[in-house]
Amino acid sequence: MIKYMVIGDPIAHSRSPGMQNAAFEFHGLGSPYGIRHVRPDELGGFIEFARANLKGVNLTVPHKAAVIPYLDTVDPAAEAAGSVNTLIIENGRIHGASTDGYGLEHALLENFSRPLAGAGVTFIGAGGAAHATAFHLAALGVKAIRIANRTVAKADEIAEKLRLHPALFVETARPDDSATLARWFADTDFLIQATSLGLKAGDPAPFDLALLKPELKLCIFDTIYKPTPLLAKARELRLPVADGAAMLIHQGAKSFELWTGLSAPLDAMRRGFLEAQPC
Repeated sequence: MIKYMVIGDPIAHSRSPGMQNAAFEFHGLGSPYGIRHVRPDELGGFIEFARANLKGVNLTVPHKAAVIPYLDTVDPAAEAAGSVNTLIIENGRIHGASTDGYGLEHALLENFSRPLAGAGVTFIGAGGAAHATAFHLAALGVKAIRIANRTVAKADEIAEKLRLHPALFVETARPDDSATLARWFADTDFLIQATSLGLKAGDPAPFDLALLKPELKLCIFDTIYKPTPLLAKARELRLPVADGAAMLIHQGAKSFELWTGLSAPLDAMRRGFLEAQPC
C-alpha cells in the first residue's frame, strides 16, 4: 500500500520512487513509495488526501512554497527560506521540512571535494530550490551568494533575507545581464543552475553559455539530472561539472531518515536511482 509519494507538475521525469523504494526494501519494508501528478489548483485537495492517507510526501516544482499555508508546523529553517520539500505526517498533522540544502551540500562535496566555507556561489534561478539551498549554504559560511533570475524582484526577496548574515556579500541580476554574469563568474567557486530549464526537450539555456570559459575556476552543478545544454557546454570546455543526481539522492536519504528514523542506505538508493526509469 502506498504510504509515501512524490508530487509535482511536471513529475513524470522523477526517479524518486525507484530510489526511495530501494531504501524501504533494504530495510524489509516493501515498496510503499509512489508518484502523483498534482497541478497547482489541485494542491489543497491533495494535502487533505495526504493528511488522511499518507505518512510522508516529497514535493518538487511548483509546490515547495505554495504548500506552506496548508501545513500545521514547519521547520524554522524551511520557513525562513520559504521552501518545503518534505512532509512528515503523523496522526493527521503535517510537518514541513526542507532537505534540499543538505542534499546540495553533500552533492557538492561528493562531486568536487572543494570547501564550502569561504566560497563564492552563483545561483541561476530563484525558485524553491534556490531558496532552500542558498540559506543552507549561507549557514555553512560561504562568503558570497549571487542570484540571477528573470524576475529580479524574486531574487531580491531572497537577497534581503540572506543579508541578515552580516558577513555574507549578496548581489542580484537578470540572467541576460551578460556583463554582470561575466564579472560574477570570475569570482565564483560554485555555479548552481537551479531553474527547471532543461527538464523539457528544446528548453533554452538558462544564460548565455558563451560566458563559460575554460580558464574559469568554477565548478558547475545543474540541479537537473538529465542531459542539458549547460552540462554539455561545461563538459566541452572541460570545466568541473555534475548533474543533480547526487543532490536528489542525498536529499532523499535525509527525507527517508526523517520519515522512518532509520539510517538511509545510500548505496542501495544510488542503485535504485540509476535503475529507475522515469514514469
